[in-house]
Amino acid sequence: IRDKPWGAFGGAIFLAFLLCGIFADALAPYGPNDTDLRSRLLAPSLDFLMGTDHLGRDVLSRVLIGARLSMIIGFLGAGLATVVSIVLGVVSGYLGGTFDMLIQRLVDAWMTFPGLVLLIVFISIFGPGVTQIVVVLGLQYGIAGSRIVRGQVISVREDMYAHAAQSMGAGTLHILWRHILPNIMPVIIVL
Repeated sequence: IRDKPWGAFGGAIFLAFLLCGIFADALAPYGPNDTDLRSRLLAPSLDFLMGTDHLGRDVLSRVLIGARLSMIIGFLGAGLATVVSIVLGVVSGYLGGTFDMLIQRLVDAWMTFPGLVLLIVFISIFGPGVTQIVVVLGLQYGIAGSRIVRGQVISVREDMYAHAAQSMGAGTLHILWRHILPNIMPVIIVL
């Protein structure tokens, strides 16, 4: 806090938004879909802190409930993207050869499609829903992020400690878990 006061201030704002999304039901003064046509298009006041919309619904309540949905989609999408990036990047980068070339050509092909087009196609096939949005976002960003993870795995795979572990008879899973993954964690955290 002392070294980076603006960073701490930004962190406090992020934490406040996070808590508002988590406790949206307790903080929302009205239901998100409660309508009152007599209270249409009211300006902000003590009764409606952010005013009302064209159907008389409280804007603050709708924003708080919407924040929860946005957080769910964001965190689950980012989590799925991280898992996809790690699996594709680590397997492709460590095994190399023909398998790596095949995976990277599939990644290239996937990245040619715009995310919005993929989302529209996926929803038209499987129907609308939060799960579909999370899957498309997770796959879109995960497959793109796998290139970065792959590059780091190739770099770490050639370090002396990885070769030493391999020469001592360590298995592939041991090398990946104990030597490769810990050394690419900073990149994964950034992704």
